[in-house]
Amino acid sequence: MSLDGAVERSKPNHSVTGAGNGNGNGVVSSASIPSYSTHRLRLNPNTDHKPDSYEDLQLEFSPLLFSSLERYLPPSLLNVSRESKVQYMREILLRYSPEGERTRVQKHREYRQKIISNYQPLHRELYTMHAANFFVPSFLKAVNECTEESFRSIMTEPSPGVFAFEMLQPHFCELLLAEVENFEKWVHETKFRIMRPNTMNKHGAVLDDFGLETMLDKLMEDFVRPMSRVFFPEVGGSTLDSHHGFVVEYGLDRDVDLGFHVDDSEVTINVCLGKQFSGGELFFRGIRCEKHVNTETLSEEIFDYSHVPGRAVLHRGRHRHGARATTSGHRINLLLWCRSSVFRELRKYQKDFSSWCGECQREKKERQRQSIANTKLELLKREGEATKEAAS
Repeated sequence: MSLDGAVERSKPNHSVTGAGNGNGNGVVSSASIPSYSTHRLRLNPNTDHKPDSYEDLQLEFSPLLFSSLERYLPPSLLNVSRESKVQYMREILLRYSPEGERTRVQKHREYRQKIISNYQPLHRELYTMHAANFFVPSFLKAVNECTEESFRSIMTEPSPGVFAFEMLQPHFCELLLAEVENFEKWVHETKFRIMRPNTMNKHGAVLDDFGLETMLDKLMEDFVRPMSRVFFPEVGGSTLDSHHGFVVEYGLDRDVDLGFHVDDSEVTINVCLGKQFSGGELFFRGIRCEKHVNTETLSEEIFDYSHVPGRAVLHRGRHRHGARATTSGHRINLLLWCRSSVFRELRKYQKDFSSWCGECQREKKERQRQSIANTKLELLKREGEATKEAAS
């Protein structure tokens, strides 16, 4: 089942505000809106199409989500007005975003705005993407060339699906560490109750919540997505459209380790910022879909990785992993969980994930082996029967 059929079944009638269509009131007239009962989404994105930017609009969903979804519009809608495309895509998104979820998102937006209105940044240069100041030259060169060959020239792949490479300049790491410390100082002084990065980490901060969302959007869109398009296309690597960016802190007075888990992402990039520490190795234990997340690990899936400041690790979110205890010092890592709304929707209707799940692959191979064995038995049986008939 695809998005097409699902989109076709329901026809809610919503108006868009804040999109603007030149008439001064920011509302798109219904007459100009394409009907999605007759215009179905494509099954595969139009990779040659350059989508509009939606950054300047006040919408319930991420601007990147609209840009990503636009590549799936039918050809007849690619050149209609931006406002008409917004309305068309917004009504689709509203169907797949329950009211409770939209309420939660709105409350979080208000929480975030309260922080941004009161927190004074220490290093404002971090809040806008300055690639030449953030990244090492080898990484920038590979991204600019944007080929599998250029990416592999700066990477190692010590275990299938785990890529390690130099990424961040030391000065950027220092600035970001100082910014995080400044934010935590503000939280302590104001006694502001903040949300931690996830249910597993009790220390650390969500970078998006105090103003770094736009910069991290650019990090995902311009730097992580090109790599993911090459290495992880089967899990939505080419359609990443939202992220969760945060730092985690490990040490004797922080989180010590992190249990075995999968990330809430399609693609994760994990970069060590510092400081001095020992221990804290990442351990990887194979890629699994939801059905097989707790299945056993095979010996060839076992891999341990030691963090180095400035060095990044790129992997699928469904690659099972954890972090060993940081035995001394203080380790801080930047993480970006990158997500694809299109992949998540299509995944609801799939049962076979053998293109990336290790256990699905083994089950598929076993079914093929069994089918071949049964076919051989059937041929031997027929050959035996034919021999008997010939003898009689």
